Amino acid sequence: MFGCACYLLSTESGSWEEGRGDCSKKGAHLVVIDSFEEQKFLSNFTKNATYAWIGLTDEAEEGTWKWINEAPLSLKYWQESQPDNGGGHGNLGEEDCAHIKMTEGKSSQNWNDLLCSNSLRWICEKIL
Repeated sequence: MFGCACYLLSTESGSWEEGRGDCSKKGAHLVVIDSFEEQKFLSNFTKNATYAWIGLTDEAEEGTWKWINEAPLSLKYWQESQPDNGGGHGNLGEEDCAHIKMTEGKSSQNWNDLLCSNSLRWICEKIL
C-alpha cells in the first residue's frame, strides 16, 4: 500500500503485454507513476535488484511516451542517456516499453526503454 493504491510485484516474468494482461485480470493496470513520492516508493520496493515493467510506452508514436491511461509523460525518471531506442543499434529493434530498475537505496533516476517482448517482472497498481 502507498497512498490510495495497492501495488503488486509479479512473481513471474513475461513481455510488457503479458504484464498488462495479468494486471488487467487482477482488476488493476501496469503502474502509472505520477509523483516523486510514488517513484521513490517504487524504487525501494524490493531489496534485491529487480527490473519490472511499468505502464509507459511510445509504441503508438516513436519518442512520444504515454502512460497506459493515455496520460502524457510529465515527470521523468530516465537513467542517464535514456530512452535511447536501442542506442541506434537497428539489430536490437524498437525499444518501445519502459521498465524500472528497483535497487534499495540507489538513484530514483532508474527508468530504461526495452523491447516490449523482453521477459521481465511487472508492477500492477490498483487504485482503491
